[in-house]
Amino acid sequence: MTPQTRLLAAALALSLPLTAALPLPLRAQTSTTTTPAQDQGPAILVADEVFVEDGNRLIAQGNVEALQDGTRLAASRIVYDQKAGTLQIEGPVRITDASGNLLLAESAELEEGLRNGILTGARMVMEEQLQLAAVEARRAEGRFTQLSRVAVSSCQVCGENEVPLWSIRADRVVHDQEAQQIYFEGAQLRVLDVPILWVPSLRLPDPSLERTRGFLIPSYRTTTLLGFGVKIPYFIPIGDHQDVTLTPYISSVTKTLEARYRRAFVNGDVELNGALTRDTLTTDETRGYLFAEGNFGLRNEFQLDFDLKMVSDEAYLNDYDYDDLDRLDSTIELSRARSDDLLRLGVAHYQSLRASEKDALLPSWILDGTYEKRFFPGGRLGGELRLGTEVHGHYRTSSDDIDGRDVARVTAEASWRRRWTLDGGLRFGLTSELWFDRYAYRQDSSSDSDVSRVMGGTALELRWPLVRHDAGGGHTLLEPVMQYGLVGGTRVNIVADESTRVEFDEANLLALSRFPAADRREHGQTLAAGLRWLHEAPDGWRAGMTLGRVWQDEVDEDFSQSSGLDSRMSDWLVAAGFSNDSGLTISARGLLAGISDLNKAEARVDWSNDWIDLGASYLFLVQDAAEERDETQSEWSLEGSYRFATNWTSSAEWRYDLADQRLDRAGMGLQYRNECVQVDFSVTRKYASSTNLEPSTDYGLSVALTGFGTSESAKEYRRTCK
Repeated sequence: MTPQTRLLAAALALSLPLTAALPLPLRAQTSTTTTPAQDQGPAILVADEVFVEDGNRLIAQGNVEALQDGTRLAASRIVYDQKAGTLQIEGPVRITDASGNLLLAESAELEEGLRNGILTGARMVMEEQLQLAAVEARRAEGRFTQLSRVAVSSCQVCGENEVPLWSIRADRVVHDQEAQQIYFEGAQLRVLDVPILWVPSLRLPDPSLERTRGFLIPSYRTTTLLGFGVKIPYFIPIGDHQDVTLTPYISSVTKTLEARYRRAFVNGDVELNGALTRDTLTTDETRGYLFAEGNFGLRNEFQLDFDLKMVSDEAYLNDYDYDDLDRLDSTIELSRARSDDLLRLGVAHYQSLRASEKDALLPSWILDGTYEKRFFPGGRLGGELRLGTEVHGHYRTSSDDIDGRDVARVTAEASWRRRWTLDGGLRFGLTSELWFDRYAYRQDSSSDSDVSRVMGGTALELRWPLVRHDAGGGHTLLEPVMQYGLVGGTRVNIVADESTRVEFDEANLLALSRFPAADRREHGQTLAAGLRWLHEAPDGWRAGMTLGRVWQDEVDEDFSQSSGLDSRMSDWLVAAGFSNDSGLTISARGLLAGISDLNKAEARVDWSNDWIDLGASYLFLVQDAAEERDETQSEWSLEGSYRFATNWTSSAEWRYDLADQRLDRAGMGLQYRNECVQVDFSVTRKYASSTNLEPSTDYGLSVALTGFGTSESAKEYRRTCK
């Protein structure tokens, strides 16, 4: 390496740390050949011409570029004065660091051996979104960039006479690269170049910072119950693994403090959400709620999950639109699932928010425990052997007879099942089951207090799967199925306190008992038959359908009308589904007593892609006194959003009670978003219901200036200048 080249390398070793804020000792040469650096990776220097003037002034000019460790410096001319210890860079100067941040300047003057320098006509572009333009920029201590007479914005500006949608003008701005913070002095917020707010000092995160203490985006809300109010969240990080967000909510009616706490552990995480309120809606001095959830992976493959919910009164969640729950279920569960065994232990507590229900009459405390083990015996027996046990108990706080009934149950089960393949592709299956049940009832004179029973059952199953492969690559499965079942024993004198709702669907078409719990089992002989069809097309769509029916030798009076099993010949079970690669999913299920006689139906449609996110559902339930349903229930619901233009997205929600012919809930929203701002407006109307005694209308508005912080950067919304 020549002396001239060493001189230029020394100059660049001074310049790059100043302009890019990276302490890179650098060696370079005037070709594209790399040379090893002292502490960093090899550097590359390219210039059209390099020469020495007056013995101590080294000049490189013509397309000068230097590259090291992802940092690139480009300039038209560099002059290094060894005697004065200065480095002058003539522009346009362009510096790009490894993370993509860009610094532009008309010219720069840096000091040898120091981490200081001055850049004239400087402009910073951070994370390809936030722009800072200044008359002058100074680098200090290798981490601070001080800008004078600054304009800051993340808005795209096209043309000389165009002004940004918003900008921040400041007398002085300091960017701390290590702390990833931007400090403003004499800051003035402008909208379309019109001043609307002045603050003496301001601190904002730069776009590369993921989390820091400070205020988040405020939102404005107007409701008929709470009046006009504002929410101003404040985020407090506590190390790298936990944080707190406090959100005061102030209106003429309420003074509320919302809070969220999150913590991540090595083996799980916890999140708490809650609020405390003083308002004029009720006579209660303090209202509030607390939701806590978490999950942990424990030793020996155990999993601990909890979801706890508490609220001060029935109307609080609805009044403040925190949730639309009509019952609160709090659960704690310990589980372990392995290939050959399953263990679950759980405790649940229920609190009703319905005006028509009393908590004292509900089974508010529930205990469940289940263990099941699988064995695969060899030899002539073969097949699969399952052994399991279940413990259940629920408690009502009422001490009244019948209404305050408490129940405890222990069930042990053994089953053996095996499948054979016969000639012609027929599949034959045999299942044998044995149950032992022990029941204890308290505070119910209509039921025996202590009952034990042993029952057995057998099922013979026949399937004939027929598969066709199309020449174009499609696959079709057509599978007729049939099962004969026989269950012995007789019904004992206990109340069905768990099996109050029976769902007849494709999952239990071939079950020996279709009751959901062991306080009821089917008895006698049954015959079930069905047909399953599946198709997968080569162009990405999939469809399936199941048709089935059950015949019983005797009518089981414990099946309700809407279960579809209340006669010797059940309703027709019809279930179908469709999906494709464009994001459309359709599912439907129904029970038909006749061609037009529908007892139960549900359907769901979802469509999701880059422009639309739509969900619609339909529910129909016939009047059924056994399920405490005094009238037919039928409901349509719709929710979704549609991005109808690059920067505009509309949203809507709608729920209509077909039986009562009234709206239950309706809402709409509109969002405008570009590279520098996001505006959300919403309006929601909630009508009277079992948990909402007072109709209310909510208006919401939030305005966010994007470009600060890494989340919601909206780079994909950036406009293009023509």
